[in-house]
Amino acid sequence: MPRPRVYATPAIVLRQRKLGEADKIVTLYTANRGKLDAVAKGVRRSRSKLAGHVEPLSHANFQLAQGKNLDIVTQAETIEPFAAIRDDLDRLSRALYACELLDRFTEPHQEHFDLYRLLLDTLRRLASREDIDTPVRYFEMSLLDALGYRPELEECVTCRVSLQAVTNYWTAGGGGVVCPNCRRDEASVRPVSVNAVKLLRLLLHASWADVARVSIDPGLAVELERAMLEYVRWVLERDVRSAAFIEAVRRPRLSRARVAPAASAHND
Repeated sequence: MPRPRVYATPAIVLRQRKLGEADKIVTLYTANRGKLDAVAKGVRRSRSKLAGHVEPLSHANFQLAQGKNLDIVTQAETIEPFAAIRDDLDRLSRALYACELLDRFTEPHQEHFDLYRLLLDTLRRLASREDIDTPVRYFEMSLLDALGYRPELEECVTCRVSLQAVTNYWTAGGGGVVCPNCRRDEASVRPVSVNAVKLLRLLLHASWADVARVSIDPGLAVELERAMLEYVRWVLERDVRSAAFIEAVRRPRLSRARVAPAASAHND
């Protein structure tokens, strides 16, 4: 059956880029057509009625017309603007990271409603939760699993022996965890704690409701983030630009945290 010339779909705006003097190309992740690029005509003009609806992270109902090369956005109505994310750099950096991952990992016009739902749920969690890193770890693992890239967390990736509750080693290039006996067989490894492996397994196998009940201490959160980012980079074979944005946003806060105890000690 031929695709209708005009169609409607809910979608999340992953990114946008300029086109000509007044237009933009927006990358949408739709509920029923996967990822697609579309032209939003005139949105860079001050009187555009579309402009506020096609900003990155917007969840909106779109009406599109089939074009010769790119489809064209004819109407858009915001469902959720996610203002709480836009107004907070920490939340914004994580949300843009999730959008970039979905963009990098998927090809155009491959329907995958579960990924649309995963991103939408992640944005809602980032908008409402105090802990904003756990939703990102859950998003990473769920995305990798859905697309066939789940890391090996039960057996040593080299000898295939069940992992023991000891300090094992994380190997992004090897595809998961390697046991102490085999760590020299992998080109690049880093120690991974027992608790980190337990949490990685939880992220892979548990529901969000179960994951959300777990409190993760800061040191363990750093370990998880480092391991997952290394693995994502290995699968993509490239850096993730928004990961650097997360670090740039985080750095001033960490600097203030280090200065505060020093100042307190000096006053004493």
